[in-house]
Amino acid sequence: MVQKYQSPVRVYKHPFELVMAAYERRFPTCHLIPMFVASDVVNEESSEDGSTHRVERRCALDVDAPRLLKRIAGVDYVYFIQKNTLNRKERTLHIESHNETFSNRVIIHETCCYSVHPENEDWTCFEQTASLDIKSFFGFESTVEKIAMKQYASSIKKGKEIIEYYLKELEEEGITHVSRWTPSTISLPSSRPTSPSTNTPDIPRLAVIPAVSVPLSTEDNKLDADYIKRYLGDLTPLQESCLIRLRIWLQETHKGKIPKDEHILRFLRARDFNMDRAREILCQSLTWRKQHQVDYLLETWTSPQVLQDYYTGGWHHHDRDGRPLYILRLGQMDTKGLVRALGEESLLRHVLSINEEGLRRCEENTKVFGRPISCWTCLVDLEGLNMRHLWRPGVKALLRIIEVVEANYPETLGRLLILRAPRVFPVLWTLVSPFIDENTRKKFLIYAGNDYQGPGGLVDYIDKEIIPDFLAGECMCEVPEGGLVPKSMYRTPEELENEDVRLWTETIYQSASIFKGAPHELLIEIIDASSVITWDFDVCKGDIVFNIYHSKRAPQLPRKDPLGAHGITSPGGNNVQLIDKSWTLGQDYSMVESPLTCKEGESVQGSHITRWPGFYILQWRFHNMPACSATNLPRVDDVLATLQVSSHKCKVMYYTEVLGSEDFRLARLSSVGSTHTNQHALFLST
Repeated sequence: MVQKYQSPVRVYKHPFELVMAAYERRFPTCHLIPMFVASDVVNEESSEDGSTHRVERRCALDVDAPRLLKRIAGVDYVYFIQKNTLNRKERTLHIESHNETFSNRVIIHETCCYSVHPENEDWTCFEQTASLDIKSFFGFESTVEKIAMKQYASSIKKGKEIIEYYLKELEEEGITHVSRWTPSTISLPSSRPTSPSTNTPDIPRLAVIPAVSVPLSTEDNKLDADYIKRYLGDLTPLQESCLIRLRIWLQETHKGKIPKDEHILRFLRARDFNMDRAREILCQSLTWRKQHQVDYLLETWTSPQVLQDYYTGGWHHHDRDGRPLYILRLGQMDTKGLVRALGEESLLRHVLSINEEGLRRCEENTKVFGRPISCWTCLVDLEGLNMRHLWRPGVKALLRIIEVVEANYPETLGRLLILRAPRVFPVLWTLVSPFIDENTRKKFLIYAGNDYQGPGGLVDYIDKEIIPDFLAGECMCEVPEGGLVPKSMYRTPEELENEDVRLWTETIYQSASIFKGAPHELLIEIIDASSVITWDFDVCKGDIVFNIYHSKRAPQLPRKDPLGAHGITSPGGNNVQLIDKSWTLGQDYSMVESPLTCKEGESVQGSHITRWPGFYILQWRFHNMPACSATNLPRVDDVLATLQVSSHKCKVMYYTEVLGSEDFRLARLSSVGSTHTNQHALFLST
């Protein structure tokens, strides 16, 4: 496979003729490039008017390769043929080089060009591209590729430094100007020093390249190296090459708006600069943006009033690194109420608008702080988080939002500070962490309780003056305080007909009828102690009491027969009893949680960390059931009689899940450990 590399445009803030004088001093050898052993001119010619000069050189390189590889190859030096064409009239120098050694096994081709800056004729541009095609090399193809990549990166890095070194040398010798070519005059690199009166004025040090994300010239595939460093950050030569090549590919193949360089770079970073993988996810994201008109979201999206009043998130200054700071008071947010009032799509749209606003703020801060700022910091306050936040449609909405954001906004989160994580946090973390990219998880810093106020806490990342008042700071924060969304704002079932919330309720929730004297029970087998049983149920009708029991032996499951010997199944098939009437509480089974009374219309979420393996029974029973009925079930005839009394019927919709003990312990360690003594654990994936 042919590997291709392309460097950004390097700009020398000196005239072309002076740069050419500096370039000629690289030959026949250059002490700044130890591997450049020698060069011999094998052919040289000039046009009649002297405007064009061609030179062909044979160059010897002492490649930095393992000695064993050199012995196997049978060579000490690698020879290259370099052909230079200098056009003094057009003010260009084109350089082509290829390897002479091992040309039947490895093909290396490199092209370079010096030309006049398109916007300032007193500046000179330099561009470089290369290709590598390894057909065979004694079984060391991978090693040779790595060596070639290393040499290319070194060449790119050294090239500009060498020219600038010789430019300074010329200046010290008094050569600060070389006349341009005219039909009657040939300017040679050995031009005599000129007097100060004939020198050109000092070249301004401010680039004429606009300070925005635009290319160097009208040829949109050109990027300036100084622009990359100023607006995109320090990149290795190979990373620069990936950015430019992917940008060119998009311009040649993509139909539609070409994303900004910062956007392309995020996808490359997300895939460790693997061109093929980055190109795949970027193209998918560009298609998604076009389908959903995301480019126009900030101009077209208006948050519903319920979001403005009850969505507890907002932008708040910036962190110590200049990154925009977003604060989310998740513990104060009524996630269930927002999903019920808005539906998933509106919530997703709102989160996308936050991400788009974050990108805009990064661009602004890049200009303000004079350095590349490509991501933001998010501070999540979990005070008030409880099992109510684990309402399953809400969790699934969160998972979908995470999936969409991960796919379309990679490398936009610089740091996530999670504060005041309560004991219930490990349950939420265990549910959502598998859907978060590993590189993203490394950016999470979690504090339990008030640990964030001490050494290594919030002040390490946010200036003390802007810490919000609700975090014991002095800065007033305009993030809404949240609260419960009034049920009067909930959307009706008809309005949610096409929403995923209704579908989730039908597919992941089970319904059960509860009669006076006939509770509904669910069996869960636990193999590993310290596993976590979670539940989420809505009381649709009537008042119920919720219990959890443990037994070392398995109850006999009821037969499908409605009048099974060990339980009763209602005609609808949604009432199951498991506790045998012969069992005695305290002997055959035990209660592991205090009874919980739940009223009609309530939504209940909770969890239980199991202490022993065995069988756990979740029970929903009629609220007015006599206390003894849990241990001594009524006769079948009595229960059948109660089925006819509609006022003695309750209904619940429930969902349960068991979280593995290993995952839960890891999450719990991360959330409740001391940030001072257990710093490594807080990073979760480091």
